[in-house]
Amino acid sequence: MAEAKKTAKKTAEVKEEAPKAEAPKKAKKASKEEKKVEAPKKPTPTEARAIATNVRVTPRKARLVIDQVRGKDVKVALGLLKNINRAASEPVTKVIKSAAANAINNFGFDEDRLYISEIYANDGLKMKRYLPRAKGSASGLVKRNCHITVVVKMR
Repeated sequence: MAEAKKTAKKTAEVKEEAPKAEAPKKAKKASKEEKKVEAPKKPTPTEARAIATNVRVTPRKARLVIDQVRGKDVKVALGLLKNINRAASEPVTKVIKSAAANAINNFGFDEDRLYISEIYANDGLKMKRYLPRAKGSASGLVKRNCHITVVVKMR
C-alpha cells in the first residue's frame, strides 16, 4: 500500500507540472512576437569616413600635407590643398572629397558645417627593389606606400 501511495503522489506531481510547463512556452512565444514588432532604433551617425589604401606617396610626405588641414572646415581645407605644391596634396584632396561626399549622401549631413575631425597617414605596403651599384653590387631600395584616413564631422 505504501508503494501505491508513492506512485499516486508521483503521478499527481507529474500531472501538476505538465500544465505549468506549457504556460512558459506560450509566454516565450508571445514575448518573441512582441520583440519582432519593436525594432531597435539604429543610432544616428555622427561621423563619416573615407580611407585610401596603398597611395603611392611616402607616409612622411603625406603627413606634411595632412598637418596643414587637420581640424579645418572641409571647404577651407580644399582651398588650402589647391595651393600646396606637394606630391601628396592630390591624394589627400581626393580622400577629403570622398569623406565629405559620404557624409552628405549617406548620412544627410550639412555640407557647410563639415570639418575634418581626424586625418592621418599610416604605413602601407613596402615594395623592396634593388639599385645597381658599382663593380656589380647592388643596394636595397624601399618604395613606401601609405593609407590615408579622413574622418569628417558636423559642427
